[in-house]
Amino acid sequence: MPATWLAERLAIDPAMIDAMRRDGELIAVREPGSTDWFYPSWQLEDGRPLHGIPRVVRAAREARIDEGKLYTILTARRGLHSDGKVYELLREGREDDVVELVRAG
Repeated sequence: MPATWLAERLAIDPAMIDAMRRDGELIAVREPGSTDWFYPSWQLEDGRPLHGIPRVVRAAREARIDEGKLYTILTARRGLHSDGKVYELLREGREDDVVELVRAG
């Protein structure tokens, strides 16, 4: 979702959305050739970012993983025989597992 839509949904100023992205509180990705950030809706629960997002973003930054690669990791299948996605582990409270996957790149 675009930043303006997310700002409306969270009832905050759009500039705050960008600040939250820069501070690692939200995950955003850009389409190739675009200047606009898009924020995956799966990182929100009850209108708030998931608890583990800052830790996951910090791990990605420490591993020098850019936003696009982080998005790819988080939206990957959880395993060969699973229909679930990695980001669903955050919803299950398994942020340690997600951090390990991000660090492994």
